[in-house]
Amino acid sequence: MLSFIVKRLLWGLVTMWAIITITFIIMHAVPGDPFAREGTMPEAVYQNLRSFYNLDEPLIVQYGLYLKQVAQFDFGPSLKSSTLTVNDYIEKGLPVSMQLGLQALLVAIVLGIILGVIAAYNRNKWPDYIAMVLAIIGISVPSFILAYVLINYVAVEWRLLPVATWQTMKHTILPTISLAMLPMAFIARLMRSSMLEVLNQDYMVTAKSKGLNRGLILLKYGLKNAILPVITVLGIIAANLVTGSFIIESIFGVPGIGEMFVKGIFNRDYPVILGSTIFYSVFLIGLVLVVDIAYTFIDPRIKLTGESK
Repeated sequence: MLSFIVKRLLWGLVTMWAIITITFIIMHAVPGDPFAREGTMPEAVYQNLRSFYNLDEPLIVQYGLYLKQVAQFDFGPSLKSSTLTVNDYIEKGLPVSMQLGLQALLVAIVLGIILGVIAAYNRNKWPDYIAMVLAIIGISVPSFILAYVLINYVAVEWRLLPVATWQTMKHTILPTISLAMLPMAFIARLMRSSMLEVLNQDYMVTAKSKGLNRGLILLKYGLKNAILPVITVLGIIAANLVTGSFIIESIFGVPGIGEMFVKGIFNRDYPVILGSTIFYSVFLIGLVLVVDIAYTFIDPRIKLTGESK
């Protein structure tokens, strides 16, 4: 166990270095300048700003300075704010993004598992058809399209929920639904396939033949084994929620890290882009490690070394 964790942490550090390097190169390869849009800015002020943020240094020097900052968990000042650093932005936006992500993940897992079990239990019947239609819609419709549909009808036309911003629990419902729809549909389809396979296993057939309660069989024996593939892809699902939150937070005006990242791209705010990228990368690498370890506790037959007994 310890050897596996150490190896994964080392690979995680290598992955982080690669992400930082690639993002740094891409940002500086894009034509333009963070301060070039200020057409009325005096040349002396422009040069002072570039010098203050080390933008007048060679790229290799900027790269080295930034790696040194990151090693100290300092993501530097924002190029577009005279008072806030990237650390301040992350500290401010993290609770909001975490709340939105956790709500969407919870909704996706609970509803996805329920729909998948219902569909498998009622194979080729109308509950199965309804569940799979919902899953197909969730997979086919992009989250930003769903977000605009919900805003137009639920918020504007029917006035059932607030249209945007992030103030009360009601304000979180629409962005949560928009973000959770795709992973919910994916989990539902995966759960249906896994549950159908489990229901046809010999031990399930034997339990049914003994006259055990069908609900007990389904929940105690079927669900525990059928849910393993869902656990496996939780890291991928979380990654989709993270990348999807960029657009959803911007559409609904959610003051999270995703919105900060999008604004940083438009403003060419290098420290904000790098800082948010590093933060999300650390989160995802850590989450994948946790999922891998949790998987072995759920199914002791699976070893972290890849061996099975």
